[in-house]
Amino acid sequence: MNKKQKIIVYIAIIIIIASLAIWLASGGEVFTKNQVLVEKKDELFGTTYKVWENKFIWGLDLSLLISGVTVITAAILYFVLRNKSKE
Repeated sequence: MNKKQKIIVYIAIIIIIASLAIWLASGGEVFTKNQVLVEKKDELFGTTYKVWENKFIWGLDLSLLISGVTVITAAILYFVLRNKSKE
């Protein structure tokens, strides 16, 4: 493994770890969500009702997609940047 290949592997590992860290920091949800159901209380009548709020929550599906694309890209670059030594 030459120097360029090592750099590619390290960068790929860092991207995958960062993606999983963001997933864990945002709550560890399985699916990515664009809206969240929130319960609100009406002060005048004292009743509660549910509304959808626009809020992005990072999901495991998005992390796996980023990890998969990173692995495929790193594998292609790893193959392209190999040394062709004559023996």
